[in-house]
Amino acid sequence: MNNSQRFLLSASTAAMTAMLAYSGFASTALLGPPRAGGPVRSTAPSPPPKAPPTPPGPPTAPGPPTTPTPPSTPVPPVILPPTLSDGTFVDGIGQVTTINDSASATPSNPFFHPLGTNGRTCATCHGAAQGYSITPASVQALFNQTSGISPLFSTVDGSNSPNAATATLAERQTAFSELLSKGLIRIGLPIPSGAQFTLSAVHDPYNFAGASQLSLFRRPLPTTNLAFLSTVMFDGRETITNDTINQDLAAQAANAVVTHEQGSAPTAAQLQQIVAFESANYTAQTFDNAAGLLTADGATGGPIALSGQTFVPGENSPLSASFNPNVFTNYSAWASTSGTTPAQQSIARGEQIFDNHPITISNVPGFNDVIGKPTFVGTCTTCHNTPDAGSHSLAVYVDLGLTDPGRITPDLPQYTLKNTSTGAVRITSDPGRALITGQWSDIGKFKVPTLRALSARAPYFHNGFAPDIPHVVGFYNQRFKIGLSPQQQTDLANFLNTL
Repeated sequence: MNNSQRFLLSASTAAMTAMLAYSGFASTALLGPPRAGGPVRSTAPSPPPKAPPTPPGPPTAPGPPTTPTPPSTPVPPVILPPTLSDGTFVDGIGQVTTINDSASATPSNPFFHPLGTNGRTCATCHGAAQGYSITPASVQALFNQTSGISPLFSTVDGSNSPNAATATLAERQTAFSELLSKGLIRIGLPIPSGAQFTLSAVHDPYNFAGASQLSLFRRPLPTTNLAFLSTVMFDGRETITNDTINQDLAAQAANAVVTHEQGSAPTAAQLQQIVAFESANYTAQTFDNAAGLLTADGATGGPIALSGQTFVPGENSPLSASFNPNVFTNYSAWASTSGTTPAQQSIARGEQIFDNHPITISNVPGFNDVIGKPTFVGTCTTCHNTPDAGSHSLAVYVDLGLTDPGRITPDLPQYTLKNTSTGAVRITSDPGRALITGQWSDIGKFKVPTLRALSARAPYFHNGFAPDIPHVVGFYNQRFKIGLSPQQQTDLANFLNTL
């Protein structure tokens, strides 16, 4: 262990707490030790979501007991951030851990310091306890602690409109309702010059959006497990042709400082340090309240095994003869009914469902039209094909219908787009990739995200449409008429929660 790693492990909790507080994430609820007990796992699947969830209050359910002594797996040199004795955070299912063996993993990294004018840092919207994203519970706790005046609550992108009134507590509760209820940040993008469509009508409940700046409410993507990325941002706007992923990440960080932190362009050295830190982060669930340690009895859950997984862009293409649908094999050792618990067996069954249960994929722009087949029998791993990570190994953007009129909730803007050549009309809450390419065919398309550390960073999809993993499973079961039984849905949700 080198000196920088030893310093990080022994760094003052008070010092890191102060740093995270400046970023908006220090609280006794998040920094205290794991608590006894834990929430009871659901035994039945939830239906697909029909309306935005009621914002939960600050978490009150206790977590699991003190982390069990791990098996004789090599201990990683650094666990970040060192706010608990073992660097592990409690989430709704168990515990999640980030490891990082980079020399950039120090409290002095610019990731943890404000580089702009509004007091924010990268960690403001990418907290380790939330899988390097944010959650409604963490946002609500911060709002309650600060009466909504923490740097996170900036009208530049945290409020529903940049013109929102925020003078009183009641006004701030209204102004930041999307951030509070679904952890959504407002992204402002224009209709691009030369686009194949125009904005013919807009209904914005917050009275701001227009053709020069559409209001797009999206979840902050995690700044961890970046080794498995094939494209940056939900719409790929930070993916630059012929650039490496690290160059794309540097461009993203620079734009984030200028836009979200309202600062000047960071230096090349600062960007290098931020990207080095982010790129060496590996985050995964390490403990499940029902199944226990996720490396027990031959299982290979957690970030240590993940950090050893290689990635090659384009690998394991679902359209190639060499495609292997067994993207996840972490819990194959738990498939036996001998020597394993019912909870472990459920997770193993869920893994098999994810890898191998047939799904008739249809009406997915970005997939069916690209391969020239109106239907294609695949599995979950047809899209989530990157081994042990679940991202797509290529820069693929698909439209699942999440922004279509039938799924536009009253709290989101509604845009009517008109094709300049055909006159065709499409209504959407977020044009997605189309605002980058200007292509009519890209309306509603978003990238396939990485699936690791899911349970720490609900809600899901780009717009927080699904409040939890059972709702994600319910959505896909309904969308593709998969026909999963209640037990199969529960098994699949249990597996996804262990990633």
